[in-house]
Amino acid sequence: MSLHTDIADQLKDAMRAKDAVAMNTLRALKSALKYAAIEKLGAEGELEATDAIAVVRKQIKQRRDSVESFATNNRPELAEKELAEIAVLERFLPAALSAEEIESLTQAAIAEIGATGKADMGKVMKLLQERTAGRADGKTLSQTVARLLA
Repeated sequence: MSLHTDIADQLKDAMRAKDAVAMNTLRALKSALKYAAIEKLGAEGELEATDAIAVVRKQIKQRRDSVESFATNNRPELAEKELAEIAVLERFLPAALSAEEIESLTQAAIAEIGATGKADMGKVMKLLQERTAGRADGKTLSQTVARLLA
């Protein structure tokens, strides 16, 4: 089942359940996917799975930034709403890699490239992002690479 079909099915379920948070979140995600498809492919077509996952990750990142902002500005009710939306969006992400798996993939990438210091971090990150294919957060990868290259 494609991601687009899965989103449509979950949107229907949210409508039946009268789950306003899920409905609004899924509609926003559907819209973001449509805009990304138009930007990349023109008026026709759907995004490939990896591109669609990237859009979902971007939506989650936007909401995490909002949570931080709301928390610092003493708006816990808005932060809770954003956290609920994150939970809805995370259903569409592939299973995340464990810290041990990220560590071993990073070590293998460093060895393959022959990286010796922080100057090679970009090359390692590019290879890692290809290999993890959306199953790891860029921030986590970056921190792991920086730690191992230090």
